[in-house]
Amino acid sequence: MKLTDEERNTLYSAVDARRELILEAERHIWKNPETGYREWKTHEYLRGKYLELGYTLCEAGNIPGFYCDVDTGIPGPTVGVFGEMDALIVPGHPECDRETGAVHACGHNAQSAALLGIAAALTDKKVTEGLCGKIRLFAVPAEEMIELEYRSKLIEDGVISYYGGKQEFMKRGYLDGVDLAFMVHQGGGRGFSANASSNGCMVKIWEFLGRSSHASDPRGANNALYAANLALNAVNALRETFDDSRNIRFHPIITAGGESVNAIPDRVKVETYIRGSTMKSMAEVNPRINRAAAAAAASMGCRLVIRDAPGYAPRCNDRGLNDILLGAARELLGDEAVRYSPGNSFGCSDMGDVSQVIPAVHPAIGGATGGAHTDSFRIADPELACVTGAKIQLAALRELLSGGGEAAYRVIEGSHCPFGSMKEYFEFIEGFNFCGHTVFYREDGSVTLRYKK
Repeated sequence: MKLTDEERNTLYSAVDARRELILEAERHIWKNPETGYREWKTHEYLRGKYLELGYTLCEAGNIPGFYCDVDTGIPGPTVGVFGEMDALIVPGHPECDRETGAVHACGHNAQSAALLGIAAALTDKKVTEGLCGKIRLFAVPAEEMIELEYRSKLIEDGVISYYGGKQEFMKRGYLDGVDLAFMVHQGGGRGFSANASSNGCMVKIWEFLGRSSHASDPRGANNALYAANLALNAVNALRETFDDSRNIRFHPIITAGGESVNAIPDRVKVETYIRGSTMKSMAEVNPRINRAAAAAAASMGCRLVIRDAPGYAPRCNDRGLNDILLGAARELLGDEAVRYSPGNSFGCSDMGDVSQVIPAVHPAIGGATGGAHTDSFRIADPELACVTGAKIQLAALRELLSGGGEAAYRVIEGSHCPFGSMKEYFEFIEGFNFCGHTVFYREDGSVTLRYKK
């Protein structure tokens, strides 16, 4: 059900009336960057703002983040809208936190500010008049897949079950009853864009264990750093065998590589992902990569502990829902500023996990400059990134939930999500979990490798 000019003007005016609130939030969150599952200052700031607006919050409690509902009182579908809170670590960024290196080099500060503007506008009865169903607003943590060792410890301690914030919210039941969902990311340029899909990823942590000695006499040592280097070179040699159409990516970092230059390293840690455009492609490549790493460790007389875990699922952007967001953007920005690509993005996000179970999309609006995740990124046009972004999302919500929710139901009925339920989905991704030693030395001098379930 397309909006009338009067309806659009009502929505835009409601956002404009909260412009200062939105822009103040964008700057505040930018100046207080925190990485995933550590966003307590951002949580408290946003919590206060939502409470001032009169919302009742369901807080995650032992991790940052919350959600709240706008209930129209009329039966209908429930639409979820996300705003991510976490930052990246880019120590070279001129505006990063000098102690932690954290900075919002992906624009999540603008997402959270836009979501706050949507929440504020929805307190206006003129905005919600004629709508059905519910709107669930999520201030969600931990989208950036970083600090894997820290998050692994949270999992071991029972604080979280999954590395990503949206996965964690799904596991905790916060998306139960949500029928479809969207979010709008920040990007470069002056327009609004969407695509069909993007890669997913799985998480990998390798710990190479050797034997140390004085570096001047390494004859009795087993160099864990050399074992790690051999493993990375072995995987590089495998790259040409990967199916190019599956967009496989492998990009490791060494997070512990020795303690002293005059001692042979006996413990080296590597964090990495496997990215791919399908769950199947990642599952097929993973044992080959693990085999290469285990064989490299064995060649140096080292041991290797592998921890594999589900990262983010490939994102299946729902075309019908994309069309509604793109249409709302065209009304505000014009046809030339709006672009749809039928292709696949190489990046990944835990919005992919949401899209495996319910219709979901993850388009982007301009307003940023510099390279994402780099020391040049910043929100150069917060008016476009936040205020205009809020207007587009509010217009999409209006279209979805007006007219008895006709448009929302049409999206739901036309969707083809890979999994029929949260339970089914989580049972599947648990198959990615693997943790244990991979290299076993026998008394007869033989070596056994165990690198998969």
